[in-house]
Amino acid sequence: MKIAHIDLGERPVMLAPMEDVTDPSFRLLCKEQGADMVYTEFVSADALIRDIPATVRKLHIDARERPTAIQIYGREAAPMVEAAKIVEQAGPDILDINFGCPVKKVAGKGAGAGMLRDIPRMLEITRAVVDAVKIPVTVKTRLGWDHESKIIVELAEMLQDCGIAALTVHGRTRSQMYTGSADWEMIARVKANPRLKIPVIGNGDITTPELAREAFDRYGVDGVMVGRASIGAPWIFREIRQALDGKTIEPLSVAEKFALLRRQIAESIDRIDEYRGILHIRRHLAASPLFKGIPHFRDTRIEMLRAETAAHLAEVLDRVEQLITDSLQ
Repeated sequence: MKIAHIDLGERPVMLAPMEDVTDPSFRLLCKEQGADMVYTEFVSADALIRDIPATVRKLHIDARERPTAIQIYGREAAPMVEAAKIVEQAGPDILDINFGCPVKKVAGKGAGAGMLRDIPRMLEITRAVVDAVKIPVTVKTRLGWDHESKIIVELAEMLQDCGIAALTVHGRTRSQMYTGSADWEMIARVKANPRLKIPVIGNGDITTPELAREAFDRYGVDGVMVGRASIGAPWIFREIRQALDGKTIEPLSVAEKFALLRRQIAESIDRIDEYRGILHIRRHLAASPLFKGIPHFRDTRIEMLRAETAAHLAEVLDRVEQLITDSLQ
């Protein structure tokens, strides 16, 4: 699969853009574990052109994580164009436009998935951004605003006509948020449209290697994007890659998985500071499948998620790792 000149190989698997999740450290971990392309946290066009430090920091890319896409969102063409030019100077491989974020503070103001209620403006922004930069521009969006307006098949053609190089479709409407099941039949209809020539990337509920393989074999997408299933489990890319390449899945050991989590914690602390770095990493710890199914784990889980120092958190993780290791013997 190619996005413009960028060759991602056969059946590429990508790390989805996720706010407060896809920081540089996590992106690099996922890349090392087999992700073919990674996306930054989404970047507010308005905040970027106001030079807000926390937003500008999101543009940092480590050469080892490439190819990398920086994703922007906004609701007006002029700020989006200005932001796109700033992003281009940061040197990403791809500029992605977010027309899919469903959260109220974004969609409720007309940006992200809110654009699904104003298609003319969505297309205006897309054309303007494509014309403003020389790097490939892609779009990530949803099926439609709600069940009554699943417009993605027609919308995909219109976005293609604006000049985008690839389209990622999350198989839910905005009104669904992240509930229910992703509708991969609709994603398949987008891909099956003979008038669509750009790559179609499917997104939504890819939680296992088997589901990733089904996305390609049954629904015919060009690539798949993994989001929430990677939080606290960057090794999912390794397992999916092995399955797609026809190899026997060889999971990392418990020790190797804990080593990855410890590395995330250390790098989060180094990037921010001890207290806020630990706060940032709690989402990964809370979601990690490593801790699921451990008997009588509630109190230890609470302690782990309330730890405020690196030393305390390390001590809790050491105990949990030993507990899991002992249970496997």
